[in-house]
Amino acid sequence: MIRVWDPLVRALHWTLVVSFIVCWLSAQVWEDLHAWAGYVAGALTLARVVWGFGGGGYARFAQFVRAPRVVLAYLGAIVRGSEARFVGHNPAGGAMIVALLIVVAATVASGYALTTDALWGSSGAQHLHSWIAHGLALLVLVHLAGVALASLRHRENLVRAMIVGDKRAPAPDDVA
Repeated sequence: MIRVWDPLVRALHWTLVVSFIVCWLSAQVWEDLHAWAGYVAGALTLARVVWGFGGGGYARFAQFVRAPRVVLAYLGAIVRGSEARFVGHNPAGGAMIVALLIVVAATVASGYALTTDALWGSSGAQHLHSWIAHGLALLVLVHLAGVALASLRHRENLVRAMIVGDKRAPAPDDVA
């Protein structure tokens, strides 16, 4: 076993998970809690972006953000059942992380905009926020499906890895 996910990445990940769940469950029920959970999500996202540039190893964007053609080739390999195992994020996972960070930021920004004088009570802005949030929920579901698929295909529990930080050391055919 080797250490892949550092404590900060894991803490940011799981705290963002809790924040997302709180936001989802409190929407239109408990407005203050919803707003505060959204602000927490925004702060966590900002911290993850900073850590993506300043962190080490597998936390760095440079380690897992790939060109679109590489991501598409990896998705094709998944369809064929021939995708390589990556010790860190695979190309599809890296693209999903970027997409999730962008859409969380857009959700937070659109939610905050609803508190400004210019957009207070704007049904159009409220609908936009709702659409972005539903898009985020869809991305979360796709992310979970990808984690489940990769866990099955590569016979390793990726949820456990994100809890404890360790993954199986790379084999000769794996991408470190």
